[in-house]
Amino acid sequence: PGVLSAVLNIFARSGGNILTINQGIPVSGCAVVNIGAETSGMEQSVEELIAHVREQPGVLRSEILAG
Repeated sequence: PGVLSAVLNIFARSGGNILTINQGIPVSGCAVVNIGAETSGMEQSVEELIAHVREQPGVLRSEILAG
């Protein structure tokens, strides 16, 4: 609980603009979440953002799907 909220806070602090959130049904306590975001106004690189997301407890994998 609270992992998605923490990840969204990372986006908010970076200046990223969340456009969409799609979450699958959790299985064994894990859910796949896809976040669509506008990153042009960010104060850090997308790679730095992903690194911060990966460091978040409860995040098992984080990747850029399009860019």
